[in-house]
Amino acid sequence: MSIDILYFSNYSGNTKRFVEKLDNIAIRIPIKWDKEQPLVVSREYVLFIPTYGGGSIKLAIPRQVKEFLNIPENRERLRGVVGFGNTNFGEHFCIAADLISKKTGVPVIARVEIFGTDDDVIKVKERLGQLYG
Repeated sequence: MSIDILYFSNYSGNTKRFVEKLDNIAIRIPIKWDKEQPLVVSREYVLFIPTYGGGSIKLAIPRQVKEFLNIPENRERLRGVVGFGNTNFGEHFCIAADLISKKTGVPVIARVEIFGTDDDVIKVKERLGQLYG
């Protein structure tokens, strides 16, 4: 596949474990965001993002991801979103991906529960290949 993956994964590492199962170049958005030397991408990418905040829309998108997307070059190169969450959040399952999709106009490619299953890995690989292969 020819598109990069950028992802955020906190200390639990759930999203990171999923991303490691894919065959793409993957860059992690730092947990400790450096305002002096922020991460700026030079290629198109798909964002893999967990939902935080226990169902609170205000807290759903991690602060580091907001900082990352506030950089115009990063926002312009975004091509899609894969959301991670817990179905216990009900209607807020993967809401961070939905919010980013709505704000930026890029599609939600998939929704994955926690760190995903083997079937989720296959589904995401197929969808990335169809869209960006």
